Amino acid sequence: MTAATTSSPRAALVGRRIGWTTAAVVALLLAVLLSLAVGARQIAPSEVFDALLHDGTSEAAEIVRSLRVPRTLVGVLVGVGLALAGTVIQGITRNPIGDPGVLGISQGAAVGVVLAIAFAGVHTLAGYVWFAFVGAGVASVAVYAVASSGRGGASPVKLALAGAAINALLISVIQGMLTTDAASLDEFRFWQVGSIAGRSAEVAGQIWPFLVVGVVLVLSVARGLDALALGDDVAKGLGQNVAAVRIVGGIGATVLTGVGVSAAGPIAFIGLAVPHIARAIVGSDHRWVLPMAALLGPVMLLVSDVIGRILFPPGEVPAGVMTALIGVPFLIVMCRRKAVSA
Repeated sequence: MTAATTSSPRAALVGRRIGWTTAAVVALLLAVLLSLAVGARQIAPSEVFDALLHDGTSEAAEIVRSLRVPRTLVGVLVGVGLALAGTVIQGITRNPIGDPGVLGISQGAAVGVVLAIAFAGVHTLAGYVWFAFVGAGVASVAVYAVASSGRGGASPVKLALAGAAINALLISVIQGMLTTDAASLDEFRFWQVGSIAGRSAEVAGQIWPFLVVGVVLVLSVARGLDALALGDDVAKGLGQNVAAVRIVGGIGATVLTGVGVSAAGPIAFIGLAVPHIARAIVGSDHRWVLPMAALLGPVMLLVSDVIGRILFPPGEVPAGVMTALIGVPFLIVMCRRKAVSA
């Protein structure tokens, strides 16, 4: 077998991956344009470009710049964060149904928001961000501390069990606090639905530095996640520090989940469905899966948000509801085709 014959399948695979990645970039650009143009008032693409590129002064231009640009920007950041977090969590736990909720991170952020409303007097979305980040961080540390204790360290099974236990505890804490404070219940219910409506540029400014940190952390363990998929013993044999990969990946996933949940609430199915879709498109190599998930996450969230705006006008269906409605059929189809990899 010649070198050319050996490299031909590899070159074809790389070419296919580049093609799909290019298509995903185009899909993201179209999703952004849809998010800027479609809503209670339909705005022509030409007016969108006039508002963005030529500093237009029309009423449509003002709507685009003041309302839809911040909403779209938050949607992109949240979509990237949740999709990457889900991909890494599935990798470090070797759990095909893993998502940010599995390790209790989302519920930790929710506890932070409840505490902010009930005790800190915080009543703005921008104010929730910091409390949600702290809650997510504390929850992830608690899960890892429980899982790493005892024999065997933080194995995938122990991480899943510890996450389920902490998750149940946090849900109980939230319910206990909300049932004694009706005002907090009303505010929390609005946040918990999951939405990017009404998000300001201030929220985007608060979360983007954390997104950058999280992206750097998860990309740094891409090779380690590939090794973990073969089992801990094989990963160690390949020279990977399994504990370090899980810790760095877990920190990255926590930061990224904090980005998404703090800004938009616990939006479902992006962290669960998008990683499987990305693997079905580009294979199991995380150096390709992670960028693909980062592109597809915002596409799914923005398209879901746009559909929610036009489904029952003049009202809106929150993006958190629409992502579940869209994500479930994708996941069912992929399960039927046996495309979901463990």
